[in-house]
Amino acid sequence: MKAIYNGEIIAESSDTIVIEGNHYFPPGSLKKDFFKESGTHSTCAWKGLASYNTIEVNGMTNKDAAWFYPDPSENAKQIKGYVAFWKDVKITE
Repeated sequence: MKAIYNGEIIAESSDTIVIEGNHYFPPGSLKKDFFKESGTHSTCAWKGLASYNTIEVNGMTNKDAAWFYPDPSENAKQIKGYVAFWKDVKITE
């Protein structure tokens, strides 16, 4: 699977985990230069506290377009550190 934003592949892996229709990419599959830490957090009732990253590609910024669970609940431990996307990030094979 590939995560693409503004014409660039920002993550690529054949080992994504799909939960609730979202592909979670392993941390090592990210092109880290495109990711900037964000202070944003949200809570999922069964996965726990999510943290967000802003994506910056070729002069375009996509605030909080990537999220991950640094310390997920026991029910979601398989996605610890894995990253999912939304907000104009295209997921393709």
